[in-house]
Amino acid sequence: MQESTLLSIKEFSDFTGINQSTLRYYDEIDLLPAALRGENNYRYYAPFQIIKLNYINVLIDLGVPLSVIKDMDKQRTPENVIDLLRKQEVKLDYKLSELRTAYSIIHTYITNIQNGLMVEDGTVRVEKLEAAHYVLGGLNDFTKNNDTFYEEFIRFCQNANKRRINLRYPVGGYHENIDSFMKSPGRPDRFFSADPLGNSTRPEGNYLVAYNRGYYGEFGDMPQKILDYAQDHDLVFKGPVQIIFVLDEISIPEPGQYLSRFIVGVSQKKQSKTRKPQ
Repeated sequence: MQESTLLSIKEFSDFTGINQSTLRYYDEIDLLPAALRGENNYRYYAPFQIIKLNYINVLIDLGVPLSVIKDMDKQRTPENVIDLLRKQEVKLDYKLSELRTAYSIIHTYITNIQNGLMVEDGTVRVEKLEAAHYVLGGLNDFTKNNDTFYEEFIRFCQNANKRRINLRYPVGGYHENIDSFMKSPGRPDRFFSADPLGNSTRPEGNYLVAYNRGYYGEFGDMPQKILDYAQDHDLVFKGPVQIIFVLDEISIPEPGQYLSRFIVGVSQKKQSKTRKPQ
């Protein structure tokens, strides 16, 4: 190869974006030797060496140690390269899965917070909601703790791994029906994780949605407001009641200003037919 077709280390560095000290180190450890040493001992590189350098950089970006890359270079075969790349492919799949989950968690919190900012405290209304997924925890037992739900919440967290519950998602309270909710609003039958890939589904439909300002379990007269609204609008409750805090310690410093969201399915009462007189 003629010297006129080669690039000096400075030119090769400018061309590839890899600094000269790194190129010298790669040469010293025989990972990317210079194509030629000039009479002045200067390093010169062939333009096609950019292909090898790009390959090295890809593996480095994937977390492959230089020592592994160097060993692979010594016994380079198509089969060995495929084996190495497949191992890195598995690791990359895992990282991508983690990133997708992190993105989903962030998106869930953004949606909750934005929702909380768009409503007024005490709002009660009927909304058409899309289907949503979640993961249910086990049944709660408050017979041993008559004051708060914290012991059951701790048990829910301790058993999360067994039930494949991701606690990084928002956690809410779940009542089996409106009667359970009215009996003890602050003591849910279960806890649930708002995991959008969960195995339980809240179907698309009409829901009574209400918002209340206050600390965990402190719902004031909101349960009665929900009941009154349904009666005033001839609504029938159906399905479970879900409670989740859309504004909590993540976004609000004052506990008394947390904002809870209540969701319960509803349908219009069927009007009884009156028989015409004979």
